[in-house]
Amino acid sequence: MQKLPVNAIYAQSGGVTSVINASACGVIETARRYSDRIGTVYAAHNGILGVLNEDLIDTQYETEATISALRQTPGGAFGSSRYVLHSQQHDPAAYTRLIDVFKAHNIGYFFYNGGNGSADTCEKIAAISHDMGYPIQAIHIPKTIDNDIIGTDCCPGFGSVAKYVATATRETGHDIASMASSSTKVFILEVMGRNAGWIAAASALAQQNQEQPPHIILFPEVAFNLEKFIASVNLVVARHGFCCVVASEGVCDENGRFLSASDSADEAGDHQLGGVGPKLAKLVIAHTGLKTHYAVADYLQRAARHMASATDVAQAYQVGVHAVEAALNGVNGAMVNIVRDSDEPYRWHCETIGLEGIATLERKLPANFISEDGMHITAEARRYLQPLIIGEDFGVYDKRGLPAYAELKGIMANKKLPIWVANK
Repeated sequence: MQKLPVNAIYAQSGGVTSVINASACGVIETARRYSDRIGTVYAAHNGILGVLNEDLIDTQYETEATISALRQTPGGAFGSSRYVLHSQQHDPAAYTRLIDVFKAHNIGYFFYNGGNGSADTCEKIAAISHDMGYPIQAIHIPKTIDNDIIGTDCCPGFGSVAKYVATATRETGHDIASMASSSTKVFILEVMGRNAGWIAAASALAQQNQEQPPHIILFPEVAFNLEKFIASVNLVVARHGFCCVVASEGVCDENGRFLSASDSADEAGDHQLGGVGPKLAKLVIAHTGLKTHYAVADYLQRAARHMASATDVAQAYQVGVHAVEAALNGVNGAMVNIVRDSDEPYRWHCETIGLEGIATLERKLPANFISEDGMHITAEARRYLQPLIIGEDFGVYDKRGLPAYAELKGIMANKKLPIWVANK
């Protein structure tokens, strides 16, 4: 006798990207093609918190056109969160609650779209499914602008940020060059990247030759040396009349201390970064007297869907597709990963790998991607990075000349359980 279809939950986690909704689109569109095996796809409102709170958006009420429009919509359409699901020993009630929600809504598949932390959550859910005797197939769908998840050639979300930062670097380079004789001599662009310098490295793609901006790149992987930095700035200004610097927010001194970090920490224990741009600008002014400006890309870099890489959009969509297909083929406790087949032409495909160890390891910029002086990238880095920003995917614009994004009905599924109270 044919088994009745079971339902699925899709959830978004952590800092969002300009293409995370393309993965959501891939999941939902693919699940609809297999309606004989997957019933309703619920989207958890605000990540794993949406599951625990039983706040589930019923996507069957969304039209095909709306789901398709997710592919070009930035941010997290269903809401994301940085809530940390602790170990079962620490908070057994949370795991009991998850299973209760899964049972109440006949959930057989759980797709979690996020970074390292969501990989850990997905692995835990796959484990408790077995331990608590309720079958759930948990698949992690990778996403992070930081490009720091191991086991995959690249992370959906990174290619578009790389394209944005490289473009911004090239454009501001032209701006500063045109005014340098009588105005700003040094420009500093602060980009995201706590422990890994992938985004800062991507700014070098702006160069058509080594004389062009960015003239100096500061990576978290290389200890900041003030004397060396100031000397380099002076040398570049003397040679070109101006200097463009790209600095990762996670730049540290020789003792591993962030140049700029707040005192407050998030759920994961990470201190909020930001402010290395203005700090560096003050240092340059104090030690050189040169007129200096800075900009902090902040959320602009990860929200810029208008600057999305076509390669990145295609990969974000395909990891969603592959997650559903893998689950239907019996895969559990795994992450969809991107495998690079060749650099030129750039070819890739998706596979799945086990989740063990993924959450605890962080892929930093390899040493052979950083130049000997510690302030530029190598040819190896350029070969890796270049294909990830190729192509444009502008999407549809409305009559006002602005991007047209998905507008969800957001109809919630009926709640069947008591209100959940978090363990304090």
